[in-house]
Amino acid sequence: MGKSEESDGKKESCETAISDLLQGPLPQLQCSVYTHAMTKRLLLPLLIALASVPAMAQCCPEKPATEKQQVLWQKLQEELGRVDRELDGVMGLAVKDLTSGETFFIHGDEIMPQASSIKIAVLANLYLQAQQGKLKLTEEYVVRKEDLVAGSDILLGLTPGVTRLTLRDLATMMVAVSDNSATNVLIRRVGMDNVNAMLDSLGLHATRLRRQMMDLKAAGEGRENVSTPREMMTLLETIYRGKLLNQEMTADFIKMLSTHKESSLLQGLPDDAVAANKPGELEAVRNDSGIVLLKDRPYILCVMTTYLKDEKDGSAAIRRISALAYSYFDRIARASEYGRVVSPK
Repeated sequence: MGKSEESDGKKESCETAISDLLQGPLPQLQCSVYTHAMTKRLLLPLLIALASVPAMAQCCPEKPATEKQQVLWQKLQEELGRVDRELDGVMGLAVKDLTSGETFFIHGDEIMPQASSIKIAVLANLYLQAQQGKLKLTEEYVVRKEDLVAGSDILLGLTPGVTRLTLRDLATMMVAVSDNSATNVLIRRVGMDNVNAMLDSLGLHATRLRRQMMDLKAAGEGRENVSTPREMMTLLETIYRGKLLNQEMTADFIKMLSTHKESSLLQGLPDDAVAANKPGELEAVRNDSGIVLLKDRPYILCVMTTYLKDEKDGSAAIRRISALAYSYFDRIARASEYGRVVSPK
């Protein structure tokens, strides 16, 4: 009796051990210590192989979009490089994906004349000083004849000594129609040194406001308003991320800079697209810098061209670059992680 009970116990324990290995019962298995050892020796390699199958045969990788989007990103860079090579002039470019943080530059650290694009810095300092309580956007200014300069489509038509405008009104004119007189009034109000001090505090040492608008004497002396594609991109991102202004001021700043305007960057976008941008024009110079507020994939685009043989070529290059960038970011924004785009009907 004792021997039979011992034998049954061994059989039961062996079946349990092998059943544990296979995670299932083995009701018909006749087992001994020897068969237990042999079975374990045979089954372990099989179990190890089976355990590795899920990892080797996954249906879908964890990040399936990375490589495909990288291919598309690389193709965009190649297309942008082609525009640069075909331009009869010098181009600086900065592109930043505000979602992934990816950037692309062409002569990104080259100091370039800004023309009216420098007004982005003036507007930023105006809002900063309003936030600091140093001035109010509702503060009034009375138009003065001595403040009027060329390139002032609005202020030149107003009545000096009579017409009253707020600083916000002047900012709107500066952005929407690039009114130079309005810009100069704002520069004098905020102070050129204060604009540059703000830029220094942000580490933007190559971006300088050196003269008022239409100051040809200063321009002839080499006092040009300048920046680089990388620094203008950084200034725009700093504002967009709320690192310069509070939430309310940031929203108002972006709304102001999004005021509709004539712009090569905007001409490269669909009619319903929105961009907070500021173009700039001088002889042999065409620029446009801004934040394209694309749903689910906002991005920054700063294009600067100089030494242009024909200014029209600079404007055309900016339009082409804007269209190429939008095509890429729009597809990424609307596509699934595998690249499938489902357009709204």
